[in-house]
Amino acid sequence: MNSAAVEMITRAGGLATTADLLTVMTRQQMDVQVRKGALIRIWRGVYGVAEPDLLTRLRALDLLINEHAIACLHTAAELYGFGTENSGAVHVLDPGFRLRPTGGLVVHQRKGAPLQCVSSRRATSPAWTAIEVARQLRPPRALATLDAALHSRWCTPADLAAAAEAQRGRRGIVGVRNLLPIADGLAESAMESEARLVMLQHGLPRPELQHLIHGRDGECWRVDFAWPEARVAAEYESVQWHAGREAMTNDKMRFAGVQDLGWIVIPIVVADVRRTPGRMCDRIRRHLDRATLLS
Repeated sequence: MNSAAVEMITRAGGLATTADLLTVMTRQQMDVQVRKGALIRIWRGVYGVAEPDLLTRLRALDLLINEHAIACLHTAAELYGFGTENSGAVHVLDPGFRLRPTGGLVVHQRKGAPLQCVSSRRATSPAWTAIEVARQLRPPRALATLDAALHSRWCTPADLAAAAEAQRGRRGIVGVRNLLPIADGLAESAMESEARLVMLQHGLPRPELQHLIHGRDGECWRVDFAWPEARVAAEYESVQWHAGREAMTNDKMRFAGVQDLGWIVIPIVVADVRRTPGRMCDRIRRHLDRATLLS
């Protein structure tokens, strides 16, 4: 790509419109650079020189519509750090003129949604965003969103309750309101949230999350789910968690240390939660019942 084009794009923060580029190159040269990958079309009429992240895609959209786009739903959740659903699209509020949805862009009508600044941008407020995203999801994923919103510390249980009240009567809100009493910011992953909901739906006692177990020699281990009185714990295991020899070794040593203190540690994988939840809960219940009989 010619030096004038590179200088112009760099000066503009890595983005340029078609009109800008045509001042330093021909349309044919632009097409060649796009085919070579030196120019990346972010939106129709807006280009960059590197694969864009979410903030860059939003800045490119600003250029396209000539004003600051307002993020909502999954995009706002990503900006706040509690996005659990990778929709792949950018979700924005209708700017008040005809902005056509296109590949990777979804435009929403949300009159009256409260706004807040995040990452130097305007977006629907954290609690409103969490409730609105959760309304559109199945209960396990909805709880994961509510947990993640609380874990992010952008909102409190009271904030979520107020946002749910503000969205009274909208589709899916009853299911979300039923989940609010069990939403917990201590959950550290979406699958932990799914597993906890399954446990409660199958009548297990509510577990303590991220429970600390202290070893004989000053060690301190944390388990995902715990029923301390029964000395029973459950751990969600993902492939990523065990990636690498060191991670696997440390995890096995932790399990051994906890078991040496008389705890039962029950491993949980995604298939347990999504395919055989009843069998998983029966396994946990048997250990809880056994602990009760021995006490």
